[in-house]
Amino acid sequence: MKRMIHFLSACCVCCAFAAAMTSCSDDKYGPDPERDWAGTTYYFASTDDAGFGTYYNPAIGRCGDPMPFYDQKAGEFKVLYLQEYDNNATWNYHPIWGVATKDGANYASLGEVLPTGTSSLEQDAALGTGCAIYNEKDGLYYIYYTGHNPQCQNTEVVMRATSSDFKTWTKDNRWTLKGTDYGYDANDFRDPQIFTADDGLWHMVIASKLKFAEFKSSDLKTWEHVASFPMIWDRMLECPDIFKMGNWWYLVYSEAYRASWSRKVKYMMAPSFEALKACFNDPGANWPQDGHEGVLDSRAFYAGKTASDGQSRYIWGWCPYRTGADIHEKNVNVGADGEPNWSGALVCHRIVQKADGTLMLGAVPAMDAKYAKDAAPKVMASNGWNNGVLSGDDAYVLYSRLGTCNHISMTVKTSNNWDKFGVSFVRGTDSESYYTVVVNPEDENHRKVNFEQEGKKGKGFIEGIDGYWFERPADNTYHIDIYTDNSVMVMYINDVCAYTQRIYGMQKNCWSVNNYGGTVTVSDVKVMEQ
Repeated sequence: MKRMIHFLSACCVCCAFAAAMTSCSDDKYGPDPERDWAGTTYYFASTDDAGFGTYYNPAIGRCGDPMPFYDQKAGEFKVLYLQEYDNNATWNYHPIWGVATKDGANYASLGEVLPTGTSSLEQDAALGTGCAIYNEKDGLYYIYYTGHNPQCQNTEVVMRATSSDFKTWTKDNRWTLKGTDYGYDANDFRDPQIFTADDGLWHMVIASKLKFAEFKSSDLKTWEHVASFPMIWDRMLECPDIFKMGNWWYLVYSEAYRASWSRKVKYMMAPSFEALKACFNDPGANWPQDGHEGVLDSRAFYAGKTASDGQSRYIWGWCPYRTGADIHEKNVNVGADGEPNWSGALVCHRIVQKADGTLMLGAVPAMDAKYAKDAAPKVMASNGWNNGVLSGDDAYVLYSRLGTCNHISMTVKTSNNWDKFGVSFVRGTDSESYYTVVVNPEDENHRKVNFEQEGKKGKGFIEGIDGYWFERPADNTYHIDIYTDNSVMVMYINDVCAYTQRIYGMQKNCWSVNNYGGTVTVSDVKVMEQ
């Protein structure tokens, strides 16, 4: 009988919670406190909105490999991407769609920019990623892209289209760049990226099997093969992006090697373009001296490519969607050897160049202006919590429910070099499982962000979606900023760590800060919403 009463009570609370979600009035509940969902700590099965406002996702389908560039003619960034649907056609899929943004935080859809081929037998029946660029000399926009069709002699070739207004595009079907004409692989010859080098010419780098192909041009029309340069060991490196920033040259790439510790966006750096091409001759000797071998984010940020307006450089990648019967299955379904699903929501970071030339990712400045509504977090429950200090094993402080889009900021200070702490989401006082990003001591002087499913039914450490090593702050003080948009979460720690993750159910649920032995001090906790 007690179980039945408890069940009915929980149902009433859930119904009140759902009703509260559909109303906008502040005084609709009357005197009954159980109907004030903001004052409860029960788990709520929330769902994503149809579209995402900050980490852009179209209302239908998802974003595949992005192709960002700065359109100096329009004075804005344009981010093209491969449009993915749940029901792609067998041969004709991934048309190029796009969005425009001035700040990396607010987007306007451009709709379909370049369609696929109209026939299943055309070389570009399916489109693969590439790049877009504006040429002031001839007043034309160019899209160089991958034409993908396993029915053709070459599964992948490089193709192009031009436009004078970025609205009406003409495919140049008389021109293709075939890798087999230059000794490259017929199946893997994709992801063209164009940039200018110190010789004043346009250069194009294309990903092929175990090596990059380089071409050059003076007019963006006629291309001359230069040479090839190696990829890292036995791995396919996708979505190459080469640029110069300050005195350094960089190659950003996505490592397609499907292992739990790999499949991440990384970079190499060198003082010249020629030296950059030679980095993979001896990768171990040429890793950037940033403490994490050039890794820029977790495995939930992929196909990252950059663009600059001359002042700031940003990088866009996609955060994968996940599938499962419910959010608890989806949140841990990262795959044993790689993300099981391709495509997701666009995530944008700011590229931060340090004094030694190494790179780090930071928050886009416009995010703070976008998340400007003070949500005033309240302590709802706790264990081992005393005026800002968490002490002992399994100590935690549970805060009030989040909105759909949130900016959480706080400072955490550990009492020694081995203290471990984390931030949990989708956590209610009745939750049998919830999800934690753990700042884990790998040794006394290094940390790594791990992802764990905690609670009575939790699986613990989820190997497929951890972060990378970074140095412990000398004063053991961690300044943390976390941005969420529906189920996409991005966390920044000091100037040394960026971590992207997909966690379904964060919105409209409580969250917590946890301590795992020792003592941590939590201060300056703020939550801002859109």
